[in-house]
Amino acid sequence: MTPTWRDAESVELRVGYAIEDAAGALVRQVDDVRVAIEGGFALISVPGLKTVQVVSAPAVHRIVYRPQDDAA
Repeated sequence: MTPTWRDAESVELRVGYAIEDAAGALVRQVDDVRVAIEGGFALISVPGLKTVQVVSAPAVHRIVYRPQDDAA
């Protein structure tokens, strides 16, 4: 199954969880990323990193998506 990726302004994780930002630091929030939801997991692609980070959906506090043009 191919994930459906969306541009997100930010992804914020719950307290106690961390994700790697573009500088390699562990943080609770990353900005300007791409996100896909698949099988109870959030797949997060941070620009500048060569890997996709996978986080259990319950670890996610908030995802802020950019509006999409649905007219296409």
